[in-house]
Amino acid sequence: MKPEQGRVLVVDDNEANRDLLARRVRRQGHKVTLAEDGVQALELMGKEPFDLVLLDIMMPKMNGYQVLEHLKADPTLRHIPVIVISAVDDINSVVECIELGAEDYLPKPFNAVLLAARISNCLEKKRLRDQEQFYLEQLQAEKERAEHLLLNILPKPIAEQLKAGQHTIADSFADVTVLFADIVDFTNLAAVRSPIEVVSLLNKLFSAFDRLAEQHGVEKIKTIGDAYMAVGGLPIPRHDHAEAIAEMAIDMLEVVAQFQTDISEPLTMRIGINTGPVVAGVIGTNKFSYDLWGDTVNIASRMESYGLAGCIQVSSTTYKILQNKYSFKERGIIPIKGKGEMMTYILTGRPIN
Repeated sequence: MKPEQGRVLVVDDNEANRDLLARRVRRQGHKVTLAEDGVQALELMGKEPFDLVLLDIMMPKMNGYQVLEHLKADPTLRHIPVIVISAVDDINSVVECIELGAEDYLPKPFNAVLLAARISNCLEKKRLRDQEQFYLEQLQAEKERAEHLLLNILPKPIAEQLKAGQHTIADSFADVTVLFADIVDFTNLAAVRSPIEVVSLLNKLFSAFDRLAEQHGVEKIKTIGDAYMAVGGLPIPRHDHAEAIAEMAIDMLEVVAQFQTDISEPLTMRIGINTGPVVAGVIGTNKFSYDLWGDTVNIASRMESYGLAGCIQVSSTTYKILQNKYSFKERGIIPIKGKGEMMTYILTGRPIN
């Protein structure tokens, strides 16, 4: 089988030596570039890639030892194999070149057969190193893609625990704020649109919500059909979790209003908010998810489902935290399934100056 063509740089200040080496290398089917000294050689290597360097030692301007030092100090060039071919034929010179990173050392006058074998060997090792590097880069790219996918499923601190081998991930949080949002009369909206249009609308809307979650530092938990769930204060606790969720809720209604201008059918949302303790963790082994449990979550869901279209309904717990910071309207006591009568409030505006 014919060997692959390599790109070989011949560096020698003697024209006759350069020409002789060039002829030998070309006979093996390789492409040859010539350099008269070390300075020119480094300039050429900075401009084009090479698979092998045949390097003399005793040269003006910059000798072979200095070229080796520059090559091995440069991360972009240090992988290029170097065969030193020199009339300096003492063991100290050989040792110094090898220590500086040369792949091999041949004395002048060189044996043509031995030179051909050394060149073929170096080019093959270079090819294998390049192939290995390519596979490592591919593995790194795949690792980064997997990492990106994992972070789209789990919060980063939870993903780190999972990668560290922790099989059961469950934490209690004494104080967080949970948000549920749902499109009003979504069934009717979906009935007059094609499935692709429905999915496209939800994707655009929820992607906008995702950007808001990132902007306000809250954690998106999941979407369920046309419902969206987020929480402030976990997995990394923060003292202003209620404020962060309130800000996001207000921005969500503004996003919905903007979307309304692009579609002919009415588009409104109900948003419910509640504050309290929860348990959070990862469930499942296949298609696992990070989720929340507890009465706080149930009440937040009820705040949404018993809320008013286009409004943000909050529990009395959340209201007590935010009452001096935001504008509210008392909705009053309403019957809540499974909870009985509860006092609720409508969040109507941003912080009072």
